[in-house]
Amino acid sequence: MAAKPFPILFITASRIGDAVLSSGLVKALHDEVPGARFTIVAGPLTAPLFAQTPHLDALIVMEKKPGAGHWFALWREVRLRRWSLVVDLRGSAISRFLRRRRRAVHRSGGEGVHKVIEAARLINLGDTPPSPYLFTNPQIEAQAARLTAGEGPILAIAPAANWVGKTWPGERYALVARQLLGEGGALAGGRLMVVGGPRDQAAAGPVKDATPRSRSIDLVGRAELLVCYAALKRARLFIGADSGLMHLAAAAGAPTLGLFGPSDETLYAPWGPRARAVRGPRSFEELRQADPNLDQQMCHMMELSASSVLMAAERLIAETEPERAHG
Repeated sequence: MAAKPFPILFITASRIGDAVLSSGLVKALHDEVPGARFTIVAGPLTAPLFAQTPHLDALIVMEKKPGAGHWFALWREVRLRRWSLVVDLRGSAISRFLRRRRRAVHRSGGEGVHKVIEAARLINLGDTPPSPYLFTNPQIEAQAARLTAGEGPILAIAPAANWVGKTWPGERYALVARQLLGEGGALAGGRLMVVGGPRDQAAAGPVKDATPRSRSIDLVGRAELLVCYAALKRARLFIGADSGLMHLAAAAGAPTLGLFGPSDETLYAPWGPRARAVRGPRSFEELRQADPNLDQQMCHMMELSASSVLMAAERLIAETEPERAHG
């Protein structure tokens, strides 16, 4: 006998990283709730992440409008349905005005725990927080397989960040890539995959030059998010600053090394047993003393040396060797 429909309105975060970190909630609800049907609300950047969610009744792209007009538009679109559950990661008041049996609304000013745990607590899964997870389909996986076809392990690098303070110099990424992929390196004979959005070409330029074209995979502005996610499943190692792509790599299961400076790894470290964070000599709090509002146009990543990143990368590669991981 088919389960009675359980309609869920899931309002996800507007930033890619936050949306990825909370994506495990959708997987958990899909797996654990009989009859779960999803209506997912997302911004233009994050909507593609959820396009392949099973039992998806609607994917609503919410474009920001003046005077909170986007919330009124959303209310008009969803007000007639009776919801079994409303999960609101944007912390809005919309669920108060909808017919629903239960609501779980994110509140600001949390307890200083990792964002995956914070999201899990919304639906009482804080003790067993679901790992970030995104759904794909065979066509997406096949496209990723074509893009990454070739011999040798893949080193994935995402050199861009959303502001200058979090950007590690491209020349240092290139230096680390040459050391890892070159003769005697931990990924000797491998290939370099550079990932990023259409606006990341400038940051990616020095990194692309680190290897010959015959040993490179250029996905900067050339792959949709879910295709990039599927391609990252095939990476032997990912290196990148705190960004949506870093969280995408960790969700894909790639050994992920996140480079941190003016963001708090306690809250935003890449999630998972194959993920690590590395920073320079100063802690996040010490950097905030120099830039209290984290809004100055300075690069806080300069003190993170290429040698430190290289050592952390080599250590992570060693720790995730198949025979060691499964032995």
